[in-house]
Amino acid sequence: MSPETPTSASAGMTREKLYERVWATPINHLAADLGVNHHLLARVCEALNVPRPPAGYWQKKAVGREEPRPELPAASPGDQVRWERNQPLAAPRPKRVYQRAERKTADRPHRPTRHPMLIGVEESFRKSRSDEKNEFLRPYKYLLPDIVASADHLVDALDLANEIYSDLDLKGLRVMFAPADQEMRRIHVDEQEVPRKDRKYGRYQTGSIWSPRRPTITHVSSIPVGLVLTEMTERVTMRYLDGAYVPEDSKLARSAKPWQLTHSWTREQDLPCGRFRFVAYSPLANIDWSVSWQDTQAADLKSLVPSIVARIQSSEAELQALILAEEKAAAQRRKEWAEAQERYRRQEDRRSVERALADSKEQLAEIMEKWAAATVVERFFQEAERLLEQVDDERRAHIRARLVLARAMLGEQDPLGFLAEWLAPEERYQSKYSQP
Repeated sequence: MSPETPTSASAGMTREKLYERVWATPINHLAADLGVNHHLLARVCEALNVPRPPAGYWQKKAVGREEPRPELPAASPGDQVRWERNQPLAAPRPKRVYQRAERKTADRPHRPTRHPMLIGVEESFRKSRSDEKNEFLRPYKYLLPDIVASADHLVDALDLANEIYSDLDLKGLRVMFAPADQEMRRIHVDEQEVPRKDRKYGRYQTGSIWSPRRPTITHVSSIPVGLVLTEMTERVTMRYLDGAYVPEDSKLARSAKPWQLTHSWTREQDLPCGRFRFVAYSPLANIDWSVSWQDTQAADLKSLVPSIVARIQSSEAELQALILAEEKAAAQRRKEWAEAQERYRRQEDRRSVERALADSKEQLAEIMEKWAAATVVERFFQEAERLLEQVDDERRAHIRARLVLARAMLGEQDPLGFLAEWLAPEERYQSKYSQP
């Protein structure tokens, strides 16, 4: 057994049960009982925010000098509350590192701290499936913040996300990945700055855009809110020169010679433009709610961060109303589904009763045909036996031998046996409902 694979004993363990067992048995022994590595069990405790006994606890307990165990902290919205078998663990709650305040000097520029969700992610974003200059990054890693950007503007995107995430955290709205044990979806976000009926993104105008495996969310009270930051695209005329498409207003296109333009042509393409759109949405199924903000000539997105945070904070009542409406609609759908299933089961039951009746009648008709045939055969042999008494002895022996062979060939004809094999309709199928 792999040390990373929990046994059935550990499948479906709640954080309350794990808390009791961790404080009742040393973690090495408990890990052995559960069939897992003790390092994995320690990570499970960290992911579920379950406190563990400190070093020396069991030695002190052996002599009756252990300290009282701490209370199990209440789970916050979005925390993983159950350890399921073969399910990924949620990332532990990030801990901010506070640096000692230093005196500002002219030669020490201010460097803003990164939000815990954004520390070290730039390198992961740049490890991309595509390095096309006119396309968004498509990182190999999928557990990343929900940020879509091109290589040229990735730093700008991370700085903007840092502003939004940090302001949300300051208001008590922790930004995190959606928990692995909860079903949450990521909505489609239109990347076009100006919505159009057609789409011409990518080299072949059918390019795909990366999206994370799990949404980035925050919680308003206990209600999840998804967060997406995407760089937008603008429609640009591209000219084919020297084996590649370049913007029509680029220096290379403007300086092209007349002979180069002879074998050149243009097309339109949606290119990342360095301006951003931020979308807050509901990641819950069947809850259609989203609000978006984007860079405009009147105001850039960074200046809208306070209003973004305030709008998300004030969305609790609106989202709660939508959730209650969806719960009622879901209950009605479940009721209608149950009624439809009940109607189907009754129809199937009625069809089964009718089929049993038809099969029983058909079998009885076959028995009657066999009965009639058997009666004819038996009458034939009886008549032959009667007539046999009237022939002379020499001929009688020969005909009797023929009759014996004929009976052996046809077999025993037992009409009552046919009737014994017949099944009545109720014996074939018993209705589950009282028939009118």
